[in-house]
Amino acid sequence: MGPLPGSTRLTRCRIVSPKAPHGGQAPPFPYDAGMESTHPANPLAAAVEEVRRGDGVVSVVVRVSGEDAARVSVDPDARHYSASIMKLPILIAVHRLVERGQLDLGRLVPVHNDFASQKPGERFSLDPEEDSDPRTWAELGTEVPLRDLVRRMITVSGNLATDVVLDEVGVAEVAAVLADAGCSDRTAIVRGIEDYPARHAGIDNLITADDMARLVVALAEGRVAGPAATAACEKTLLAQEYRNGIPAGLPDDVVVGNKTGWVTAVNHDVALVRAPGRPPIGMAVLVSAPGTEDEREAGIARIAAAAWDLLTGPPGEAARPTMNG
Repeated sequence: MGPLPGSTRLTRCRIVSPKAPHGGQAPPFPYDAGMESTHPANPLAAAVEEVRRGDGVVSVVVRVSGEDAARVSVDPDARHYSASIMKLPILIAVHRLVERGQLDLGRLVPVHNDFASQKPGERFSLDPEEDSDPRTWAELGTEVPLRDLVRRMITVSGNLATDVVLDEVGVAEVAAVLADAGCSDRTAIVRGIEDYPARHAGIDNLITADDMARLVVALAEGRVAGPAATAACEKTLLAQEYRNGIPAGLPDDVVVGNKTGWVTAVNHDVALVRAPGRPPIGMAVLVSAPGTEDEREAGIARIAAAAWDLLTGPPGEAARPTMNG
């Protein structure tokens, strides 16, 4: 995913001014179009470099509803291992199927730990020590309402809950969500958590920051689900218990629904942000880099704060050059 060990990677950030949507007036955000230059004092550049720690990969994208181009973009198309961000399109897929009458959130589903791999003929199970959701493991062998598993999948990032839910939804519906959001083929959610037979066969969950920002903006705009399903997804994202990434870097007066993901050397956060007087905003910060989990998580908060300042700051500050260094 990153450069070869020992190589030098330049941080490149692009800020664009918003174009007027559908022939109307451009929103009053103070950006010069296409500014790209070296600027070591740029807070976003500094925050990215600090988290990247040399040969890591850090991707940052901020998109605003109603606009075609991303406002802030750092390595937007780099492919990262998804970690638990893959649970975000599964959430949307669930509520789309509920909306169509194909799933019932109140239906009791068996909690089990034996799954068919995406590698034909193989099966796999999960490790409870790798899960942040002990409650679902305590219910192993019982039946619970689907809605409980869907909620835990997001709010406490439950792995067993996710794979049980994915069994109900199917990877094809998840792929349809991504396609409807306009995601590129660089993003693929194609297997469950801990499906190692599939992973060893090259079947893996990969995402880009640009695609994840597109996804949450598409959700806010009602392009991937109807009003009831959209509201249900947002309600679940707002109940997220892991809030030390993007939410910690944003002002107190904004409303942030987010989904985190982490594994060894990886921390990600993707958020739908609603701020007074502004259209919905999608922010994605993906970090595949050395350091500790706490360092990467704190770095995501600093990156989010710097990106937010670029998006919302006064003209004299927001027009600072972006960086190639």
